[in-house]
Amino acid sequence: MNEPALITSAQNGDLDSFNTLVLHYQDMVFNTALRILGDEDQAADASQEAFISAFRAIHSYRGGSFKAWLLRTVTNACYDELRRQKRRPTTPLEPETDDGDEMDSPRWLADPSMTPAQQLEADELEHAIQHCLNALPSDFRAVVVMADIEGLDYTDVAKAVRVPLGTVKSRLARARLRLRECLQSFAELLPAAFRLNTNEAIA
Repeated sequence: MNEPALITSAQNGDLDSFNTLVLHYQDMVFNTALRILGDEDQAADASQEAFISAFRAIHSYRGGSFKAWLLRTVTNACYDELRRQKRRPTTPLEPETDDGDEMDSPRWLADPSMTPAQQLEADELEHAIQHCLNALPSDFRAVVVMADIEGLDYTDVAKAVRVPLGTVKSRLARARLRLRECLQSFAELLPAAFRLNTNEAIA
């Protein structure tokens, strides 16, 4: 994919070029929104709003990381959704279907290469991580998702959330500490390297 050429064409009003960019980044945008909002329907709405906003504002893109520019757009859409909800959204540890039944293996987590036992463990760990992400303030959650899940460098995260680099580093440090503490409640699901031993827990 020739991203610069597609962006230039999209800036000139070529919808097909923009749609090609959407197809390339739609999973990243949705997964980011899902991590921040913790709800599939809200994430889908936020993703759609993000791409609409991105198309309307693409003429303002002036180079640099297009991924970071898009993530800033979806993060803003997520903040708008959280403000509309006027509450921090929560995700049950066992997600439900539209009919209210428990979903044993959510479709966005399925991995056909895993055995049923491995998939069950992966699902439980995924639910635990999302539960702990949901417990974070939205500002903390956004920087963790972008830096630790989407792999943006700190400078791009700072640009995406429009705060100084030092603020990003501070939020990340505090968010990671809270996540680590929260995940100890699910220690049996964590790889051994991520578990606190008794001495560490006391310290």
